[in-house]
Amino acid sequence: MALGTRSYTRGYLSSGGLPPGIRALLIANVAIFLLQSFSRGAGVAELFGYLQLMPAAVVKFLFIWQLGTYLFLHGNLFHILFNMLALWWFGSELERLWGTRKFLRFYFFCGVGAGICVVVLNYLFGDPTVRTIGSSGAIYGILLASAFLWPDREMLFYFLFPIKTKYFVMIIGAIAFYHSFNPSSPVSEIAHLGGMAFAFLFLKIPKVRGFDPFGTLKYSYQQWRIARAKRRFQVYMRKHGSDRDKTIH
Repeated sequence: MALGTRSYTRGYLSSGGLPPGIRALLIANVAIFLLQSFSRGAGVAELFGYLQLMPAAVVKFLFIWQLGTYLFLHGNLFHILFNMLALWWFGSELERLWGTRKFLRFYFFCGVGAGICVVVLNYLFGDPTVRTIGSSGAIYGILLASAFLWPDREMLFYFLFPIKTKYFVMIIGAIAFYHSFNPSSPVSEIAHLGGMAFAFLFLKIPKVRGFDPFGTLKYSYQQWRIARAKRRFQVYMRKHGSDRDKTIH
């Protein structure tokens, strides 16, 4: 795909360099892909096996981290190339519009949400031992957000056919839905559709859009530190208060 240059639209590849969130995601994904590609040995393969999303491992062994780590693993060069180009083209303007914090919250909300869909639906209708990798769930969420915010912006479908973003997203969503009924497909269409579904929730429900897991974790950590300091102070006061009583009396 490529992006249009109509004068009534702002270009996706606007000036100003890469936003920090996009840059960090690109570096992390490419670095991990290179490590996957050039590392050898059973230990490395086993490590990456623990990072892939396997529904059975998440449910039976509580490998909850896999709902996030699978987003940084890719199967081949074409896989990571498509995802990273889409992240750059469509995600950069979203981050500039929303800010880095909200964009990353949206990215992981869609990616983890897609992973949850993979776990649930594979247990209900598929094979829970099948592994899923790739950031496509988050990427499809970004595409849906772009269609919501800039529906009439034109792009070139497969570098050839001009098409509005809203129609492009409708087409790829329909294709993903159609292929989701094919159990032999090597592509996790559930993750694609799940990422789009969670993007829709993020965009349409204010409470979901305002949820900040990073802020919640930071607040919880601060409360834990305050509680720990209070306990230490109470222990100190009991000990030294007892000694002062002995001295006075």
